[in-house]
Amino acid sequence: MPLPANAPANPGPGRPKSAVKRHAILDAAKRLFVDNGFEATSVEQIASEAGVSKLTVYSHFGDKETLFFAAVEERCREQLPDDLFEIPPMGPIDQALRTIGHRFHDLLSCSDSVALHRMMLGDARNVERLGTLFWNAGPARIIAGLDAFLHAAVARGELDIPDTREAAGQFLCLLKGEVNLRMLCGPIGCVHGDDADAHVDSVVTLFLRAYRAR
Repeated sequence: MPLPANAPANPGPGRPKSAVKRHAILDAAKRLFVDNGFEATSVEQIASEAGVSKLTVYSHFGDKETLFFAAVEERCREQLPDDLFEIPPMGPIDQALRTIGHRFHDLLSCSDSVALHRMMLGDARNVERLGTLFWNAGPARIIAGLDAFLHAAVARGELDIPDTREAAGQFLCLLKGEVNLRMLCGPIGCVHGDDADAHVDSVVTLFLRAYRAR
């Protein structure tokens, strides 16, 4: 899948880079950005946490903004890999949507995602500086993958959707719904409580009532 518009540029060719060191840097960055926030996390801290030199961090990612993009992208790709959005050759569309729904719900509800959203919203400077990077690293890629999934389902005659891009956004917003607001606001009640199955099932049922081919 191609990088979204405005994604940070690759640092470029050079000596072969260690995949182990890259993974260690990303792991350290994900922890520190969540724990300390973007502004309070330095490249020096990330390098120390990863057990590499500051130069190694810059060699792999170029700057802190590119590292932030890569950390968000990897976290989202771990939970929703590209092949998740491939239409299975057999099986009902309901189950495929439930699988996507559960993976997206799990991503939203994990503690580091909630903490990252709070960090982004807690300081206007974060939104101005990181908003586009965050959008392109996570939501834009997920929406594009779901758009392609729905487009394929329409082509197979399983769904009837005039605008698959719009429908992809609707599905993900339904999944976020009241549950995500509760997570961001703290331990307050909602209709489904912590019953992820009930929440995802209700969203898939509603979505298919609107878009299942008849």
